[in-house]
Amino acid sequence: MTRARLAHLFPIALLRTALPAPDAWHPHPVAAERAAWDAVPASRRHPVLARAATIRGTSWPALPATLFAEFRRTGDRERFEVPWFERRDRLAALVLAECLGGRGEHLDEIVNGVWAICEETTWCLPAHSIVPALPASLLPDAAFPVVDLFAAETGALLAWTSYLLADVLAPELGMVVERIRHEGGRRLLDPYRCVDDWHWLRRRARERGPNNWNPWIHSNLLTVTLLLERDAERRAGLVARILRGLDEFLDGYGEDGGCDEGAGYWWRAAASLFECLETLHDASGGALDGFQLPVVRMMGAYLHRMHIGGHWYVNFADGSARMRRPGEALYRYGRRVGDRAMTAHALAMRSTPADGSPHDRAEDAIARRLRLLLDDEYEGAPGEAFPCVRDAWLPSIEVLTCRQAGGTERGLFLAAKGGSNGESHNHNDVGSFIVALDGEPVLIDAGVGVYTRTTFSENRYTIWTMQSAFHNVPLVDGVQQAAGGEARARDVRCRIGDDATWLSMDLAGAYPAPLDLRHWARLLRLERAGDGRVVVREQWELGREPRGLALHLMSWRRPATPQPGRLTFPSGVRSLALDYDAEALEAGVEAIELSDARLSSVWGRRIHRVTLHARHPTATGWTTLVMTPVA
Repeated sequence: MTRARLAHLFPIALLRTALPAPDAWHPHPVAAERAAWDAVPASRRHPVLARAATIRGTSWPALPATLFAEFRRTGDRERFEVPWFERRDRLAALVLAECLGGRGEHLDEIVNGVWAICEETTWCLPAHSIVPALPASLLPDAAFPVVDLFAAETGALLAWTSYLLADVLAPELGMVVERIRHEGGRRLLDPYRCVDDWHWLRRRARERGPNNWNPWIHSNLLTVTLLLERDAERRAGLVARILRGLDEFLDGYGEDGGCDEGAGYWWRAAASLFECLETLHDASGGALDGFQLPVVRMMGAYLHRMHIGGHWYVNFADGSARMRRPGEALYRYGRRVGDRAMTAHALAMRSTPADGSPHDRAEDAIARRLRLLLDDEYEGAPGEAFPCVRDAWLPSIEVLTCRQAGGTERGLFLAAKGGSNGESHNHNDVGSFIVALDGEPVLIDAGVGVYTRTTFSENRYTIWTMQSAFHNVPLVDGVQQAAGGEARARDVRCRIGDDATWLSMDLAGAYPAPLDLRHWARLLRLERAGDGRVVVREQWELGREPRGLALHLMSWRRPATPQPGRLTFPSGVRSLALDYDAEALEAGVEAIELSDARLSSVWGRRIHRVTLHARHPTATGWTTLVMTPVA
């Protein structure tokens, strides 16, 4: 059955009549509408005003050309990106503070910030810079504006600045509004309208649509279009193009709404799609309702199906296991699609507030800050517990999550994946799994470190966190899994039951063909009776006698070895015991020191890798690991 498409639901003729006229869309009160801003409660008002007070009188960060060039020279992203993001953070903070205060005390600093950003040669980051005429250039081409994630977000920030403050800037500083309109058109809307081969706009591969860049960029382009573009026909044409682009993104999703980029990117994949659809719905008075597509609801449900407990989430692909964010966007998403579990999860997230990590910029956008300030319903709604879904099987990405009992974090939790090593933000981890106890990860996916030039290059798999040797999968003769879409699980089967839930697959296809691994059957089963247990059964067949076989298990805390055949992993009040055949396997434990700031912010100073070596490796064989809670 062919899925309905946004471009078909909303043809250009409908867009011409349904879209608001220039300056007619009023999504939020502007700064001059004092009653609404004066009513913002002190708990939300004071942090914004305090942040603005620390900015006043300080210099705007410099962005010299040599700092831009440094990325190509050294691969370091942070040196340029930290001051670049600081400029935008400062401007957003000052704009919101001016709306809250309404006294004009921040206007000069706001104008300085807008002017500094408008004077930048490019709004894209060095890691995304393209110079077609001179591909080896260390510096951007002012004549070729690149539409990347943060160029689009910069445009939206300036568009909101213009919308909120236009009345108070006029007449003396009204040129700021005209400058914003000019730069938004020149740097974003014109190149988006005229260039067809932006890599984020189209499919990455035959079977997959674009990744999170697509809806993230489109959500900001849509804002810029509706707030800055004054020509009605151009506006309708731009929105029609945005809808076609979003259709490409939606085509990459299965009906189950699974996100192969992982839970960390949900906030800029499905959540950005939601913001596109919410903007269209709001601006058209409900005439453009993309929420009627069933897949949109399922995409929203993905996040709470990946939840372990508290601020812990399943972090397959590029993502951190610990995620603290405001749940306001998720709450609005759940309200719009009528999903009670989504809204409950969003309200429970208020007990795990954002931690201000410098590596987590998903909530820095001024649009989301505005919503957090003005959404009295989310802030005032009674608290709820996390829904803690018992079982979720997402066949489109071959990911399973299951827990001992639904509705509670207590007990065992298992997440496992099949899939391929050609997914978006992929790690070579076909067949890997996570085990948690009482809402806290025990056997883990380490996650991803701070992005550098290597992260998204042909050398990606030289990074240890991307390699199968540092995931919970087998190692055969010291050979790791291969990269690419051809390296995939075969014969993947899942069964969900009240007594047990299990996932089985053949991992042999994930390893290089010369290894002659004919079959590696992995069965992962969560059994619910009594205190519960997780069973991992391995059965293999090679075309020759191997020199070595090993199972790797990544753990947060170092396990104890109370007796041969048992490892005990500390975890909260209870521990997780792992029993194995000591006659067949020999256990070794090594500490992995974490110098990367993104990894250490999740796990602390170190994590551990357990290696279960086969004492007498054979061409065919089997073994079983059994995990149970212990006092």
